[in-house]
Amino acid sequence: MPSRIAVLLESAQAERRVAATPETVRKLIALGATVAIESGAGREAGIADGEYEQAGATVADRATVLAGADIVLAVQAPDPATLAGSVPGAWVVAAFDPFRQRERVTGYAAAGLEALAMDWMPRITRAQSMDILSSQSNLAGYKAVLEAASAYGRAFPMMMTAAGTIPAARVFVMGVGVAGLQAIATARRLGAQVSATDVRSATREQIQSLGAKPIFVEGVAGIEGEGAGGYAGETSEEYRAAQAELVAGHIAKQDIVITTALIPGRPAPRLVSDAQIATMRPGSVIVDLAVEAGGNVEGAVLGEVVQRHGVTIVGHRNMPSLLAADASALFARNLYNFLAAFWDKEAARPVLDAEIGDAIRLTKGSQVVNPRLSA
Repeated sequence: MPSRIAVLLESAQAERRVAATPETVRKLIALGATVAIESGAGREAGIADGEYEQAGATVADRATVLAGADIVLAVQAPDPATLAGSVPGAWVVAAFDPFRQRERVTGYAAAGLEALAMDWMPRITRAQSMDILSSQSNLAGYKAVLEAASAYGRAFPMMMTAAGTIPAARVFVMGVGVAGLQAIATARRLGAQVSATDVRSATREQIQSLGAKPIFVEGVAGIEGEGAGGYAGETSEEYRAAQAELVAGHIAKQDIVITTALIPGRPAPRLVSDAQIATMRPGSVIVDLAVEAGGNVEGAVLGEVVQRHGVTIVGHRNMPSLLAADASALFARNLYNFLAAFWDKEAARPVLDAEIGDAIRLTKGSQVVNPRLSA
């Protein structure tokens, strides 16, 4: 019996993405699966129901789509109570944000569903094509610069005109992961003068390779190389104090600041204080990409654009969703690459190995099984 894959219409606030596209539907069917799409699932990403039908999927209401489904694909994990009709032990493949949504994970266990958190995909070479955090962060970093440019009341590049010269905007990127690197590259392409900082010393060369100026604490040890899973970890009090002093002097000279720092399982680190915001000139812009995890910027408000001391602070919810078509295309390919990598033709379904399966499996057999959630 081939796997029946259900793709749902997203219900989370400000979520415009979809977990499958006509391209990935065709590929999933080629593997031997049947695919059912909830009506309207792709509308916000510019995909009509008819396009899914042309690709070979069935389009119907949620109850019909879920009936007999043994794999459910979503962007953000839905409430398990809304998944009635899927088979016992069905896989739900989505982003779960397990640390902050622990109650929902427990609900999946109680419902007897197998929750597979794509946002916990290990950072290993063979899983790169399955890494939703990287694909979505890349777009978030790009969009953050565009949002900053929109809110900023001046031009980005230096312009020499008969009426005089317009100086280039000064952009400071705090946190040089996937989103930060893309923000640097995008701001450079727009002609800005860019600088960047990170607690990981290994990022200095990455910053320089993109033509930006690295701003690093000297004489105090930060994090050598990469943190766990490619993320930064906690630093010493001495380092944080030295970094705050360095950043305070630098921020005062910047037109635009983009913050991207996250620590898995913890609130986002505070990088920019109210006092530092007050040193920026009126009309400056800050974009906080960590606002959904508590924010890097004091005074940032989730889902809002606010003013503090004459500075615009952009706290958009779900930045990748503002590029819904491209974000969906990449997210859907990540999910397809994951399923295809483990597809067993004889079983007509994917069979996970231990390395990746144990890393992303949150629940199984009515139990929460991931050791990262046992602490």
